[in-house]
Parts: sequence; C-alpha cells; structure tokens
Amino acid sequence: MEQPRLVCPGCGIQIYSDLEGLDRDFNASNSCRSLFYDLSYYTLSLRDSFFIHQLAVDAYAAQHSGERVKPIATTFALVGLFLVNERNYTGKQVQNAHMALAKKSKVWPNFSAPQDKAWLTVWDVTQSPNEERQGMIKKWNQSAWALWLPEKENVAALLKRYLDL
Repeated sequence: MEQPRLVCPGCGIQIYSDLEGLDRDFNASNSCRSLFYDLSYYTLSLRDSFFIHQLAVDAYAAQHSGERVKPIATTFALVGLFLVNERNYTGKQVQNAHMALAKKSKVWPNFSAPQDKAWLTVWDVTQSPNEERQGMIKKWNQSAWALWLPEKENVAALLKRYLDL
C-alpha cells in the first residue's frame, strides 16, 4: 500500500509519509512539521556561536504563517528574517532581539501573507548533505524573506517603535 501524499498548506511540499493530516496550529502538514523537528535536532546539536537554528525557526515560521497561527509567531519570524537579511544579524543577535521585543508588547500586528510559495523549503534543507546544510539554511532564510519583502517597511517600523533599531 502506498503511503499518503499530502500537500503542506504553508510551504507547498508534497511528501510521502505515515503522518497523515494537518497540524493546523502551524499551518503545516504533520509530515512537514516532522521534517522541521528533525532539522531542529540537527541545528541545536551544532551549538554554534552564530546560532543557525534561529534562521531555520524563522524561515519555517514565515513559510507557515496562516489564519490560525498566532500573530506573535509571524511577527517574530519576520523580525528575524529582516534582521538577518537586512541588517546582517546572527541568529544569536536575533534571539536577543526577540527576547527584548517580547518585553515591550503583548499585542502583535497581522501581516499580509504572500500568495506565492518560497523556492526553498525545509525539505530542500533536510535533503542537503550535512556539509552544505548550514549554507542551505541561510539560502532558505533568504528565500522566505524575499516573499515577505512587501512587509519590509512594516517590520522596520515595528523594530523602530519597540527597539529603536
């Protein structure tokens, strides 16, 4: 019997998996979410000073933004994408910015999600060889940000308002 194939509503990947259904809290298929968990184990095991894990978290969250996703998840993903791609922050610097931002507000804006899907996904990253994976995470992060560029000024205004960045 062939395994079910489900399209992820967030990033659009289609993979065969025993994990049926959708993870509605993350606007993702369960199989896509499982791939992200596997990638998270990998990135956290690196214990790198750049903290590449944060780039993966933000790219994934930005690609899986949706109606049922909490506004804080999308806001923080876009803040991370902006800081990495527009200000050359490291993942660790983004994590610190997230912590500072969390102290400033508990109400977050709703951003207009892009209609297009990114050209790289968690699938592409997990299929890359280990020696290329960190570079793929950075490319994935860039591809996610490229789709959200129409929100660039809104993200910049939020950072200026709350963190004077």
